[in-house]
Amino acid sequence: MADEYFLLAFDEVPHDVVLTDPGTRAMDVVQVVRRLTGLSLWRSKLLTTQVPAVVLAGVPEEDAAAAVSALRGVGAQAEARERQEPAFRKH
Repeated sequence: MADEYFLLAFDEVPHDVVLTDPGTRAMDVVQVVRRLTGLSLWRSKLLTTQVPAVVLAGVPEEDAAAAVSALRGVGAQAEARERQEPAFRKH
């Protein structure tokens, strides 16, 4: 039996929002992370202190850009990264 692989083509490539530096206003960044992710205050603070950290994963480009803008607005350094295509393996 031959293995068949299909590559699904998406109109939009999902993006990850990566926090690279919380800056000097860490509590403001924690509040933005909390609002973006819906995590608790404690988990948001933990995520903010463990940089680089993926704040949002697999979101549309517009949402990623808005999240990066919100994080930068409170003094953090963040970036949106395109997700890599999955590697196909033969078993």
